[in-house]
Amino acid sequence: MHHKIRVVIAKPGLDGHDRGARVIARALRDAGMEVIYIGLRQAPEQIVAAALQEDADVIGLSILSGAHMHICPRVMTLLEDRGLRDVLVVLGGIIPDADIPKLNEIGVRGMFPPGTPMQDVVDFIRKNVRSRVESP
Repeated sequence: MHHKIRVVIAKPGLDGHDRGARVIARALRDAGMEVIYIGLRQAPEQIVAAALQEDADVIGLSILSGAHMHICPRVMTLLEDRGLRDVLVVLGGIIPDADIPKLNEIGVRGMFPPGTPMQDVVDFIRKNVRSRVESP
C-alpha cells in the first residue's frame, strides 16, 4: 500500500484572489494527491497548524501580494520549531528573480510563477516529496 501525497494549499496574508490556488488544488487532486485547501487570509501559524494536523507532506503557498519575503521565513521557522523539517514547501505567485535564491536558502524548494504548466508542479512535487511517500 502506498501513502498518498498529502498537500495543504493556503493563501496567506491579505491577498483575496484564490483562483490559482483552486486550479492547482484541482490539478494535484486529479494527479492522485490528497489536497486540503485551507482558504484565504491564512496566518503562518494557521498554515503550519494545518500541516501538522493533516500530516502533510507538502505545503503549497499561493502569494500574489508580494509578501512572500515576510510570510515564507515565518512559515519555515514555525515548521522547524514543530519538527516538520521534512515537509516540502512550494510557492506559487509573483516572485521576483532576485528573491528566489533567498527563498531557496530558507528551505522553500519550488517556485512556480503564473503560467507554469500544472504538470510541472505535479512532477516537481512527486520528485521532491519526502521518502515515506514512495515507500510501501
